[in-house]
Amino acid sequence: MATFSSVTRPHVLSAIAEHDDRGAGAFLKLYGFTPTPGVTLTHAGATYDATAILAVAHRYATGRAALPEEMGGGKVAVGTLLGKRGFEVSGARAAAPARRSPQRAPRATRPRQAAEPEKPTPVCPTCFMALPATGVCDSCG
Repeated sequence: MATFSSVTRPHVLSAIAEHDDRGAGAFLKLYGFTPTPGVTLTHAGATYDATAILAVAHRYATGRAALPEEMGGGKVAVGTLLGKRGFEVSGARAAAPARRSPQRAPRATRPRQAAEPEKPTPVCPTCFMALPATGVCDSCG
């Protein structure tokens, strides 16, 4: 399956330019797509088949156009991908359902307590070595 993380806005614009140069019918036929009713990309006042444009943009990004079977069946959220790159997409499969995180009430804030200062390490008055937890010097006794 094709991944679309490498597709950027310039790749999509290149696919749109190729679509304009070839014409809609020739563009779709060349890459093996049929018109996808209702899933359209709107750019500069013109509408395009969003699925085919994304597949060809994948070609500009990776060197291989995504196949029609890789794009169908809801496997790819065409609208979400193109929307993240700044394009307007409309249609039935245009956007994946948004996941909503549960709304949480703001937490009550408490004033922070200042940390207790570190106590100095006890030292043996005879040999000036750090005393163990027992408080009795291991050297002097």
